[in-house]
Order: sequence, then C-alpha cells, then structure tokens
Amino acid sequence: MNHPGQLQPDPGPALLDLYDTALPEVYGYLLPRCGRRALAEDLTAETFLAAVEAVRKEPPPALSVAWLVGVARHKLADHWRRVAREQRGLQALDGGVLETAEDPWDERLDALLAREVLGMLGPHHRAALTLRYLDGLPVLQVAEHLGRTLQATEALLTRARAAFRNAYTDHCSPGKRIPGHRDRKEGHDD
Repeated sequence: MNHPGQLQPDPGPALLDLYDTALPEVYGYLLPRCGRRALAEDLTAETFLAAVEAVRKEPPPALSVAWLVGVARHKLADHWRRVAREQRGLQALDGGVLETAEDPWDERLDALLAREVLGMLGPHHRAALTLRYLDGLPVLQVAEHLGRTLQATEALLTRARAAFRNAYTDHCSPGKRIPGHRDRKEGHDD
C-alpha cells in the first residue's frame, strides 16, 4: 500500500471523547436562545451531526467545546433563516407589512419576562436580537450569520427592537393580551 505523507490519527474518537463534555455546553447554549426544549435538542443533534461530517474532511477542524458552540450558533441561525423564509412566504400570501419605529429605549428588563417576550417575536426579529444582544456580536457579524447586508441588518435590528418594545409594553399593560399568548394567571382579579 502506498501512503502519501504520514498517517493522520482518526479524529472520530476525539469527537466521542469531547461529546460528554460538550453536550451540556452546546445544549445549554441553545436552550435559552431558542426557548423550546425540543428545538434545542434537535439543533444539538444537528450540531453533532455537522461535527461528524466536519471531522471526516481533510484537514479535520481542531475540536473543542468552543468550536462546537460556534457550529451550534450557525445551526440556530440557519433555523431562524428557514423559519423567517416560511413566515415571509405566508406573510406575502396574507399581504402583511412590517412596521418600523425609532428606538430610544434603554431600560433594564426583567430577564424572564424579556425571554418570554422574545419568544413571541417572529424568528427574524428573535434571531437578530439574540445574536446582537445575547451573544454580543457586532452588527457586521450578525449580518454575516443572517446572510444579510449590513444596512439590511441595521434596519432589521431597528424593527426588531421596536417589535420587542411593543410586545413588552403590551405584555406589561394591564388588560392587554398578546395574540397567541396565554396568561400565567387565568380568570378575574378581585
């Protein structure tokens, strides 16, 4: 047998060794960002399947938990893009139009309520806000993850902040309900 160069070790066992350490990290990254256990589990599985594919390539990537979380970030962004495309298609059929507004709002928000309100937004708004404010990415990197131009991403972030602010305000206003949202406490107040 003719072997060009030297024999490289199989990266498969290294990925298996990393799996036990990385699984809670990857899942822990995804769950608070997508807010649904089943979706976080699916995206975690997609992340590890992508990792298996990646280690089969020459040269294989340097395996680490940080690398796997980066793969998970891309899987989450891909998911949001798919959902946003589907919703745009449905919105086009429905004739809907997105609203825009300015954003001078700089209040500190309750984290649980903010996460709940974030979950009520459309996937394109949720993706942009999560990447920008939860992951702390600069707008240019958000644009790259979402496959948009810088200007389109800035406009999306403006609309997303306005949508978040409106949903948050509506959620906190007594007697107002957000469509599709179930109040924690049903019934009448005495």
